[in-house]
Amino acid sequence: MTGPLPPGGAVLDADELEARWADAWSPQQVAERLDGVKAPWCIAAGWALDLFRGEQSRPHGDLEIAVPAAEFPEIRDRFPECVFDAVGSGRVWPEAGDEALAATHQTWLRDPVSGQFLLDVFREPHEGGTWICRRDDRLRLPYDAIIARTADGIPYLVPELVLLFKAKAARPKDQADFDGVLPLLSRARRDVLSGWLELVHPGHPWLAELAG
Repeated sequence: MTGPLPPGGAVLDADELEARWADAWSPQQVAERLDGVKAPWCIAAGWALDLFRGEQSRPHGDLEIAVPAAEFPEIRDRFPECVFDAVGSGRVWPEAGDEALAATHQTWLRDPVSGQFLLDVFREPHEGGTWICRRDDRLRLPYDAIIARTADGIPYLVPELVLLFKAKAARPKDQADFDGVLPLLSRARRDVLSGWLELVHPGHPWLAELAG
């Protein structure tokens, strides 16, 4: 978030959220809709790790993608039949205006007919073609260094960055994701993740496992 949250916003309870995300799109569906866009976008979070693995390892409650904040309009224009709601601090601002968008980084694509949420879009800080980590702006990387692709061309966030974001809360599913992906990480990827954890979360318990 880049500013104070606007007034209002609806609070959705966990059961309602689960039900309204039940029809979330798959990575393949989103890739088809975004085919040809110029913005450097990628699948993020748990689905990104499964694309790295080459198979789905667990159920996913939603689907997240990351895009440069300034390029969001190009993404939005690919879904004229839907609306985008801004999300922050457990609240949702339907059909978000400029104030809500400026104060948040998370945006949920919603089917206005069914009310179902289909896609979660992270509008990420950046400077031109350089991605900036929203957790620590000392971490800056060119987009071609943070995006990998599956054999059929679906872009996804590299696993070491996905795990860096998961390290903050380390919920049971985040720990399970780390445990499942760790054996697949090369020594180079482990070293990179260790360096980022030392920068952003010094002393994190994952550091000992990465060193093994």
